[in-house]
Amino acid sequence: MADDALAKGGSGVSSTLPHLPAASFQTAIEFIFEAQPSNVTGGKLVGGLSQTIELAMTQLEVTVLALALSMVVALPVGLYLGHRGTGELLAVGLGHAGRAIPELALIAFMAAVIGVGTLNVTIALAVLGVPPILTNAFVGIRQVDRASVEAARGIGMTEAEVLSKVEVPLAIPTLMTGIRGATIAIVATATIAPLAGVLTLGDYIINENVYGEDGVVAGAIVVALMALGLELLLALLQRRLTSKGLKLSSA
Repeated sequence: MADDALAKGGSGVSSTLPHLPAASFQTAIEFIFEAQPSNVTGGKLVGGLSQTIELAMTQLEVTVLALALSMVVALPVGLYLGHRGTGELLAVGLGHAGRAIPELALIAFMAAVIGVGTLNVTIALAVLGVPPILTNAFVGIRQVDRASVEAARGIGMTEAEVLSKVEVPLAIPTLMTGIRGATIAIVATATIAPLAGVLTLGDYIINENVYGEDGVVAGAIVVALMALGLELLLALLQRRLTSKGLKLSSA
């Protein structure tokens, strides 16, 4: 059933770091704030706060653009199908299939079709964000109490008003679960953007020969902090958008 198919979102690209002593994390933190000489670049300084901020801002930019595109595509479709009560196979099936999409292969395909750059990365990451948003939009609307929906129709509300004033407000927790899951998946997967010519924090992680082990760990730390920050912001937004009645019922 649709109610049992709530998508919690993917984890994006997972990377396994070797077991490192505490000293390595300390030097990685230093790498974030202070540029270090690189043997590969002939002693040229790499890392440091300036480069880290630049890469982080690019990663945040492509994440926001991809998430916005995912929402523009997935939310209207999910809300419409949920309101009509049709398309369960499409909405739920796509959510499950979307988690199996190899993003590296998708970026390579996009590069072959439209070339490298921000547009390529944005579209590829948006594809990753569509399934959890679409599935949760559909499931969230279908989970709304049917008595409330029928009561709204009974007092003369149009179908658009029923959707916007009754179903969507009651489905906010589920809708936001999909958006939060998509956000984490997108920001994590954006680490492979350098392979498509867009330098994000993944540059630290992918090019260990340039930045060294400290750069790899530093990139992972900043990506994790960015993901945590976005999750907290969306959690606060969800709390603000959720009606007081739903907050009390879930307490």
